Amino acid sequence: MPPEPPVFYYDVSSPYAYLAAHRVDALLPVAPRWVPIAFGALLLEIGKVPWSWQEGTVREGHMRECERRAAARGLPLVWPSGFPRATYSIPALRAVLVADEHGRQREMALALFDAGLGRGLNLRELDVLLDAADAVGVPRDAVAEGVRRPEIKARLRANTDAARERGVTGAPTIAVGDRLFWGDDRLEAAAKALATA
Repeated sequence: MPPEPPVFYYDVSSPYAYLAAHRVDALLPVAPRWVPIAFGALLLEIGKVPWSWQEGTVREGHMRECERRAAARGLPLVWPSGFPRATYSIPALRAVLVADEHGRQREMALALFDAGLGRGLNLRELDVLLDAADAVGVPRDAVAEGVRRPEIKARLRANTDAARERGVTGAPTIAVGDRLFWGDDRLEAAAKALATA
């Protein structure tokens, strides 16, 4: 039986996941399975306070680091107003799962990353989600209806629960078998682990 492919756990509100999403497919020697998770809900369940929820030098330091990495890679980075608490979006994650039903999960995730962190738009606004759907060829009405569908809500909860049970504590995380590589700066280590597996 072939080994399980690596898994890329992400949340479209995470700036480090934004950075990783733009290089993960090219960097890993095996194409990962993209799995959106409700990272905020996971954090509440495990009792972890992320850097983005902290005030002062810790948060500022991470924001400046994200800006440096984005600039070095030619990616725009515009912090949405009220980041992160006012911009965390469960509907955006559900929209990604709706797009997955149309074979466009990666494209939708990247469109939402680019809208939220690339252009500073608020992913809580339905029109932002629908415009992203338009841009990647997913019907607007499918997303507008789909973000309310019980099975989509259940799938996001299941993704998040499975990630927590696997030991995921950060976004992004690459899972390679039993090993977890947390952070944009750990993608190279994940790639090496895959290459030597």
